[in-house]
Amino acid sequence: MSQLPPPPPPPPGYLRLTVQGNRMLAMITPSIQIDGYPVAAQYGQNVYPIAPGPHRVSGHAQWMWRYGHAEQQFQVAPGQTADIFYAAPALTFISGRIGFEKQRTPGLVPLIAGLVVLFALLFGLIAVAALAS
Repeated sequence: MSQLPPPPPPPPGYLRLTVQGNRMLAMITPSIQIDGYPVAAQYGQNVYPIAPGPHRVSGHAQWMWRYGHAEQQFQVAPGQTADIFYAAPALTFISGRIGFEKQRTPGLVPLIAGLVVLFALLFGLIAVAALAS
């Protein structure tokens, strides 16, 4: 009696991860892990073939310390593509954002507000110095 060959494995699913931001502004490419394993990533779209089933994707950035951690669980069926978006924070003291829709950059408003106050103080000091001389 001949034995039937095993059935072929199901086709893979895909994770399409968009790492938001750009190298010119951030200068630090976030680190990405799928199910706890590091994968190569760059700003923009990154596509990874993965086995069907439940998965977890996480990201963080590293400068002097690790920051911007965010994590998302998702399910993928054979041949399906899961779209996920990760945004590292503008400030190194807060978490990143990750989800199924485009994410806003965390900490961007406080960063801009702080820079506006800093420049206002700087120009105020220059004006006072110019008037005093």
